[in-house]
Amino acid sequence: MQKQLLFTLLIALPVLAFAQKKPVTDGAAKLSGYALHEQMRDASPYDSLHWQFIGPTNISGRCTDVEAVRPRGKSYTIWVGTASSGIWKSVNEGVTFEPVFDNFGTSTIGDIAVCPTNPDIVWAGTGEANIFRSSNAGCGIWKTTDGGESWQHMGLENTFTIARIIVHPENPDVVWVAASGHEWTRNRERGLYKTTDGGVSWEKIKYIDDETGFIDLVMHPENPEILYATSWQRTRLKWNDPRTYTSHKNNHVWKSTDGGNSWEPINNGLPAPQHRGRMGIDISRSNPDVLYLLVDNYSVARKAEEGELDNYGRPMKDILVGATIFKTTNGGENWVQTSGKTEEMQKFMRNHSSTYGWVFGQIRVDPNDENTIYSLGIWLNQSFDGGATFTSIRDIHADHHGMWIDPDNSNYILSAHDGGLSVSYDKGANWRSFISELPLAQFYNIEFDHAEPFRVYGSIQDHHSFYSEVDMRRGRNNIRPTEWEYTLGAEGSTHIVDPRDHNTILASLFYGKLAKATVDGYPGDMRYVLPATYPEEADLRGQWMAPSLFSPQNPDIVYHGVQYLMRSDDLGDTWEMISPDLTTNDPEKRGDISYQTISAIDESPFRHGLIYCGTDDGKLWRTKDGGEHWEEILKNPMPERWVSRIVASKYEMGTVYVTQTGRRDDDAAVYIWRSTDFGETWEDISANIPVGPVNVIREDHLDRDIIYAGTDVGVYVSADRGVSWNVLGDLPCTYVHDLKIHPRENLVIIATHGRGMFVLDADPVNK
Repeated sequence: MQKQLLFTLLIALPVLAFAQKKPVTDGAAKLSGYALHEQMRDASPYDSLHWQFIGPTNISGRCTDVEAVRPRGKSYTIWVGTASSGIWKSVNEGVTFEPVFDNFGTSTIGDIAVCPTNPDIVWAGTGEANIFRSSNAGCGIWKTTDGGESWQHMGLENTFTIARIIVHPENPDVVWVAASGHEWTRNRERGLYKTTDGGVSWEKIKYIDDETGFIDLVMHPENPEILYATSWQRTRLKWNDPRTYTSHKNNHVWKSTDGGNSWEPINNGLPAPQHRGRMGIDISRSNPDVLYLLVDNYSVARKAEEGELDNYGRPMKDILVGATIFKTTNGGENWVQTSGKTEEMQKFMRNHSSTYGWVFGQIRVDPNDENTIYSLGIWLNQSFDGGATFTSIRDIHADHHGMWIDPDNSNYILSAHDGGLSVSYDKGANWRSFISELPLAQFYNIEFDHAEPFRVYGSIQDHHSFYSEVDMRRGRNNIRPTEWEYTLGAEGSTHIVDPRDHNTILASLFYGKLAKATVDGYPGDMRYVLPATYPEEADLRGQWMAPSLFSPQNPDIVYHGVQYLMRSDDLGDTWEMISPDLTTNDPEKRGDISYQTISAIDESPFRHGLIYCGTDDGKLWRTKDGGEHWEEILKNPMPERWVSRIVASKYEMGTVYVTQTGRRDDDAAVYIWRSTDFGETWEDISANIPVGPVNVIREDHLDRDIIYAGTDVGVYVSADRGVSWNVLGDLPCTYVHDLKIHPRENLVIIATHGRGMFVLDADPVNK
């Protein structure tokens, strides 16, 4: 696809907020930053350097929506929206896919909609509405009128997440949008929107409050004046999942009979609003009086038994009813529960979405059979009796978020999930999955070893931890992608490999647990290594990916961060706490999610015991004596933000770099800091990087003046220690979560959250 830069009007918007280091929470300012990033990509002296994809070829990634059309006499054209990889299109029924939304500043998609009267008109709502720990904010709604060759921004940039788009069946200029709104902060741009002029202007046709957005929207197949929508009042805190609380009263089903001008709640027969979480809705095309509702039901089914744990090993209190199917046969006048009528089906529905029903919430009705429905949860579930009984389809990947059924052929089904995209030609009996065709792996991090050939390691969202040899047999500039193999870890893990034997590996598991194995012997020789706590002690509290580090002074010494800094002097066999709780340790900020934890660690290569630690709640600490004494060093002009990376310089003993991310504050500002006096004072070296957040910083291993930064839109490099920055290479817009340099091979390695792992030859950069 020809690259199009449609930011001409946007680059005139002010970018003063970036220069002032104020939080960047305004959608217009974000768009302006994205526009400058694209300009810098084209103007960069490094624009000809090529990022080489190294895999995995056997793992895809999270897809959020799928739509298809089949022009008469032709193959299906398939559009796939992804959580963090943009939009992909196939014109040959999935034989090949091409990215068509690579360079527009954001790569997170909430929903896509194909115009019924012109399949070349496609709308894309950015910002994933599924509230994952790795979901990201978008920048409004976009439209293509030429099948994805070019895109135009059409507003709604302050919604941040868009859950559903409906295009009028006869008039392509009439469009409705359900905006779920900011993930972490309140905002008035949540609500239902409508345009009658193709997106030139929008009218907010339903607004409840700054905490309540709309998560689903469907249209009557014969009368476009009749619409149904579901509202969702939710608050996501850094320490709590976005559950519904007893104070929440705005979770409703709504109906409009005048094209969205007015709305009435239709909740007769449903649980009380405070027991309704996210709700998905769909309508039967064959009998439009029939609609189904999938409710994340927070009513208590029973008390948890002593010792009963959730999927992550955390104690449970109440066992909730969970996913519940309701049906109306009279256009919403009343609802009747169809699921969970037997003990077996009650258990089935409790397991439907586990304890995180807000991640799912999609339901589909067979367009030709009102009694055949599909509920999208951990598994794709199929019912032929209106939801009374279900069977799970388990021969495709788990965690389902989007589905398309051919209205002319109910046997043809496309399902979008955390493993990519799958197709069935026989109504779900058999499936084919597109994996190598959609290289969308969502890596969290990187580790490498010094074996011959060297290997890379990383953890991938909703898959596991993997490793692969880097195939350099054809030369450093002709590296081929490979299939990857399982290794020690989980879907969110930090890995460290012993630099002496290239085989001993330690990996964090869920929420701060730590395990040890060998690469060759895993999983048979895996063992957990952290000590148990006494009953009177606080449990060890670790981040989703708790940081671990081999001491650069002595690789027998391992550091691991929970709320304390832990140290082992014997490669993980025994441990001691060498710090107090380094977090705020506010009891009001303890909830479902592990928070107030150490998020970044580094030790100076010049002096054993000179250690820096940063936390997810915005604390920054230094010890000069191996943990005997700690001093807090977060100082003006640094804000209180999640510390995403710390690098103690390999060139100067007193120099340290710190990056912070504002993602969990809906803040896209660029936070990069350097101190040359052990953290006593700090200078802002973000310079001309126009948009964040920033996830990682690294020094070049050969040139002290060269530093690299990985952001939510790509990689930047500075040749003058942060005075100025340039975009590095031909990488598409993508989330760069980690970056390291292999010193022997002089290759820059990046882990992207949505496009897999890449390497770049650093010779032209530092020689």
